[in-house]
Amino acid sequence: MARRFVGARSGWRWRLTPPATLAVIYLVFTLLGGVLLWLPVSNHGDVSAWDALFTSTSAVTVTGLIVVDTGSAFTPFGQVVIALLIQLGGLGLMAFAVMLLTLLGIPIGLPYRVVLREEVNQKALHNLTDIARVIITVALLCELIGAALLSFVFVPELGWAKGIGHALFHSVSAFNNAGFALYPDSLMGYASDPIINLVIPALFILGGLGFIVLADLYEVRQWRRLTLHSKLMIVGTVVLIGFSWPMFAALEWTNPGTLGGLPNTGSRIWASWFQAVTTRTAGFNSIDTGAMHDSTTLMTMALMVVGGGSTSTAGGIKVTTLIVLVIATIAFFKRQTQLKAFGRSLGADEVQKVLALTMISMLVVLTGIFVTSISHDGDFLDLAFEVTSAFGTVGLSRGATGELDGVGRAVIMLIMFLGRVGPLTLGFFLATRSVPRVRYPKGQVYLG
Repeated sequence: MARRFVGARSGWRWRLTPPATLAVIYLVFTLLGGVLLWLPVSNHGDVSAWDALFTSTSAVTVTGLIVVDTGSAFTPFGQVVIALLIQLGGLGLMAFAVMLLTLLGIPIGLPYRVVLREEVNQKALHNLTDIARVIITVALLCELIGAALLSFVFVPELGWAKGIGHALFHSVSAFNNAGFALYPDSLMGYASDPIINLVIPALFILGGLGFIVLADLYEVRQWRRLTLHSKLMIVGTVVLIGFSWPMFAALEWTNPGTLGGLPNTGSRIWASWFQAVTTRTAGFNSIDTGAMHDSTTLMTMALMVVGGGSTSTAGGIKVTTLIVLVIATIAFFKRQTQLKAFGRSLGADEVQKVLALTMISMLVVLTGIFVTSISHDGDFLDLAFEVTSAFGTVGLSRGATGELDGVGRAVIMLIMFLGRVGPLTLGFFLATRSVPRVRYPKGQVYLG
């Protein structure tokens, strides 16, 4: 972890860099959440300290991988703790801290602004409090509307108190792309329910677009005046959904373990829609993920690595990263030296950033698969699926997580943490560059 010693008249003092500070904050809340979930008031007595810490890590990193059933293992108090951890982790711990200080009338100092800037992936410092306010306002508004709509499903089934509680929990989990559900089979029991299949995806798609995109859409409302980032995110999201929905339906339509086991065509269309859009970061499932064909599983893994948008509740390498990689590849084959999209140019800095992010992501995923395969001799595809899901903070599972030993679970926890905090830390180092003192002569390397 990066650190610096800063000299002063009073002596030497310890000082963390902004990304290190952010990582420490997330780690502290993860440990605190683990302690709270381990308390007798939070569970029914069958949750170990290790299980509580794993659940807390999954909640703070808004992943959704579980080792115990959330609905039956935890009490209502424990479920509230999980929902709060999801909210804090999804919207950003520093965003909440800044808003709290603002409400208390405490000035926001430069160190807090620098850390917040890293968390919300911004370059400027002057408008960060406004961005934090937008993030929290948009999130709470979407979650309340989502909970109100979900109440039409859960209240008639469970009664007013429990039904509203389930509606709020699933709304918070969906908007933050967490994937936690209060049912052992996630949302498989609602595979044909139109409200569930519309509201839950709407929440996690909005959360996955990113708060900057939502604010841009609200303020501008005209396509030509949107920022380049917003245009790339919207087009990329539509293209990925347009690809994954029919592909999932085509691959699984006759599979008796997934779509083929549903009663009618309408149910299959709903389920293929839900599963296609949940793969990139949401983590809910309305069909049995473990019964998918290998081809569908590989497609799902690729979508999980891509993830959602920057400054969003989603994980992965991000949609814009994929788009820049595609644009750079096309430019290479066209012998173009300048990248452009929607009448705007992209500099070499963006290409270097996406290359570094993609390379590090590949190394993390491959290393995670290698280490877990050493300590667990389960099905290789299942192990690879769990590690990819952890890195993308998705939460979809083929059942391997619950079978892992202590080493395997520790690896999954670490990858979940890196998947959430890692891109923020990497962004800081990529944004901080040094001017070379010595210029070396050019050399030639033969590639390809």
